[in-house]
Amino acid sequence: MNRKITILILLAGLVTGFLISNIGFAEKTVSSDNLYKELELFSDAVSIIRSDYVEDAKSKDLIYGALKGMLSSLDPYSQFMDPDTYSEMRIETEGEFGGIGIEITIKDNLLTIITPIDDTPAYNVGLKAGDKIVKIEGEITKDLTLIEAVKKLRGKPGTSVNVTVLRESEKRLLDFTIKRAIINLESIKTAEIIESGIGYIRLVEFQEKTSRQLEEGLRDLESKDMKGLILDLRNNPGGLLDASVVTADKFLEEGKIIVSTKGRVEKQNFVFKSKSKNKHLEYPMVILVNGGSASASEIVAGAIQDHKRGIIIGTKSFGKGSVQTVVPLSDGSAVRLTTSKYFTPLGRSIHGEGVTPDIIVEYKETVIEEEKKEEDSEVHIFDELLDDKKDKEKPKPETKKYDNQILSAVDVLKGIILYNEK
Repeated sequence: MNRKITILILLAGLVTGFLISNIGFAEKTVSSDNLYKELELFSDAVSIIRSDYVEDAKSKDLIYGALKGMLSSLDPYSQFMDPDTYSEMRIETEGEFGGIGIEITIKDNLLTIITPIDDTPAYNVGLKAGDKIVKIEGEITKDLTLIEAVKKLRGKPGTSVNVTVLRESEKRLLDFTIKRAIINLESIKTAEIIESGIGYIRLVEFQEKTSRQLEEGLRDLESKDMKGLILDLRNNPGGLLDASVVTADKFLEEGKIIVSTKGRVEKQNFVFKSKSKNKHLEYPMVILVNGGSASASEIVAGAIQDHKRGIIIGTKSFGKGSVQTVVPLSDGSAVRLTTSKYFTPLGRSIHGEGVTPDIIVEYKETVIEEEKKEEDSEVHIFDELLDDKKDKEKPKPETKKYDNQILSAVDVLKGIILYNEK
């Protein structure tokens, strides 16, 4: 009897030891087991739809629909693209397409304009950064994905699209009819001396040609004795990561961190450092940003700010600091997946936070007045009668008007230049 009890105790100990030694293995497999159980649910649902749905449902339609829902549930930037949508995305990256000229995202579950691109139909009709698109052609946008919204807004040049936006600053809905056009995405919009010694470059999007165009603009301004630079990144929605790194590289000493990316797996972690020999370090600079400055723009502004290379002026940037990787699939479709996030040289997260300027300057609408305006019309007429023909033939000097944020940047640079000279 005692021998039997002893054997039972030994067996119990062996079983207990076996169970303890396999707890780790069980923990490792539990997540996989849950996945397989969930896949069984998916398989059951597909089977029920195919057998009982009122109409014959194609397998590919069911799988595509499931993939779209799965990717869109992750975040606003992860998406499944069917072959047509993927093809459209590649057309957009070529730099020319038919549309209205806006960059959009989903923010607070609403389709939101990041920025209207300069001199495009959307910009010209008065759409603004931060406007919420609530209807496209009368259809509520609540359940639309980004890709679906883009497809509705794009179309043949010359055709029109009706858009309703919520402008929170005015607390009202606004209707716009916008005529589509060929959207040519230029990188450098303006490169000029706006005042003695003060250079101004308007960079509207980061593309493959950005580095070359920026270098040309900088050399041209430097040849005109530029003593300070304003780099305008307002309403710049971003673009290529490489282009933003090269842009920041031009203004930083060698070996400085520009941006880092961090993901869930090690292969998604990168650190980008300055290394170019074409440096522009001799003069102070100001970078202008606003709520329409996103992604690559925020990388440049964050790097310049963290390394104290320049002063950031304007209003807080958009806060789009995540990296999307596009993975083509076998049937011509593709998955666009958020794989990592951007961090500034000092480790600040850009995503959802944005870049806060060193000097906050709210934008004010510029009131352009006539160059000469007389209150007394009789005096004005009298002056005209006294003018001889020669004076009348003299061309009036062209005067450009700059908004209050640019003028603030000019004042700051003047102060720095004066201090350096002293």
